[in-house]
Amino acid sequence: MRPVLMRRPHLGWGFLNLLAMNHSLSIPRRTRFLEMLAVSLTALSKFLFMDYLDWRFPFVAVATVGWLVYVLYRGKKDRSLFKYWGFRTDNFKKALYYLFPFAILTVIACFLIGYFQNSLNLTWHLLPILISYPIWGAIQQFLIMALVAGNLQDGWGNQVPKFWIVGLTALLFSLVHSPNFWLMLGTFLIALFYGTIYLRIRNLYALGLFHGWLGALFYYTVVGSDPFQEIFLKMFA
Repeated sequence: MRPVLMRRPHLGWGFLNLLAMNHSLSIPRRTRFLEMLAVSLTALSKFLFMDYLDWRFPFVAVATVGWLVYVLYRGKKDRSLFKYWGFRTDNFKKALYYLFPFAILTVIACFLIGYFQNSLNLTWHLLPILISYPIWGAIQQFLIMALVAGNLQDGWGNQVPKFWIVGLTALLFSLVHSPNFWLMLGTFLIALFYGTIYLRIRNLYALGLFHGWLGALFYYTVVGSDPFQEIFLKMFA
């Protein structure tokens, strides 16, 4: 009798293949729901503190510290959560393998759009944003990918197709950046790609780094704004 050979899974670029890996961890649905509710409240408070009151830096600082405290508190009780959420380095290179080509295309698109709509605003202010923004980028990716997409996949994945999880996550991330058209479009497209990657390779360090760098470039090319001026210099004006 001939032995049955098991085929190894193909690690190609196919969309469906990227959604194939499971990273489930036993977490009560109630906890998952409360985490998603907390993310929603954080997103809604953005419209009050950043858009209406123009307290950009205080909001980012408080949200960053608050969620870091939550991560450390939960991680201290169960260290496996760090790896489960994506605070890990063992698959960092693998995540870069998927993210790098997308990043190159995004950089080219940013400069082309900025050039043709005359919105390029490249100053030295971009440098400190490139250094600081990945921290806030990692927090955003933790909220939207780990606590929304990840919780939906592992808590209700048998009821909601993964394609819809990625689409819903991207839509929510886009709505948070309203009413700016370019920000909504850019965050929607990037969240579609990042959501696909995250459900396959959970690494928040890589996503946060690329989100911070690409996001900073997006502001200074496509949007034509200066976050360094709006966030930091305004505090001392």
